[in-house]
Amino acid sequence: MTKLTRRFLACLLAAGLATSAKGAAAESIVLASTTSLQDSGLLADILPAFTAATGIEVRVVAQGTGQALATAARGDADLVLAHDPEAEDAFMAEGHGLSRREIAWNDFIIVGPSADPAHIAGSKDAARAFKAIADAKAPFVSRGDKSGTDALEKRLWKVLGLDPVALGGGWYRDIGGGMGAALNAAAAMEAYTLSDRGTWLSFKNKGELKIVIEGDPRLLNHYDVILLDPKRHPEAQHEAAKRLADWLLSADGQAAIGAYQIGGEQLFHPSAKVD
Repeated sequence: MTKLTRRFLACLLAAGLATSAKGAAAESIVLASTTSLQDSGLLADILPAFTAATGIEVRVVAQGTGQALATAARGDADLVLAHDPEAEDAFMAEGHGLSRREIAWNDFIIVGPSADPAHIAGSKDAARAFKAIADAKAPFVSRGDKSGTDALEKRLWKVLGLDPVALGGGWYRDIGGGMGAALNAAAAMEAYTLSDRGTWLSFKNKGELKIVIEGDPRLLNHYDVILLDPKRHPEAQHEAAKRLADWLLSADGQAAIGAYQIGGEQLFHPSAKVD
């Protein structure tokens, strides 16, 4: 999507929106977000409260973090929600971002078939679990989509000094898809995969899958909101984007994030420093 196309779509969206009490057309912004915040249902739950408070409509483009950052770098988004520190560092270093602040955290987990052919259930060491999966050549589904989840998975293999593709044997399946697709594939294949906890809790097609690894400090998952630098991206809707970022970081936004639950379990832990 080009900058011109994005702005044209945004104008069409704004033109069709209901007007405010003062008669002014509602604003709209494009949020490039990691898929986990969308697939878990969080954004659909909390963004209506922001729109009700501000009149600003938010169109979410849900992608892997790498793709979301690339979308913003092309000028096709007004702000970003991401969870890959290394990719975010590069984005900021390239001058695309004006500010980056953490809004929440949860954690990653490794899920796998109840039969647990790699015999890893109950451990808290994610890297050792990956090694056991590779040694057993047990089926493993990789997102392969340059998302934050995919980046963490690659870092864990790197810690081990292993290239799962080079090991061969067909046990390692790179699907090039989102978290929901990876979980569906793992359920169908009775395979292991790395998932964020939020998407896992909201996922309905668990089949024989269960959580086998959790609690490793390396599996902590931090979510950041990034505002674009107006000098590098003058086309972005900076004022409206800042209002969303400020709301996510505010007491109201943080309360909304913390209140979101599925089955009585909290999916995200608000972590912004609220004044």
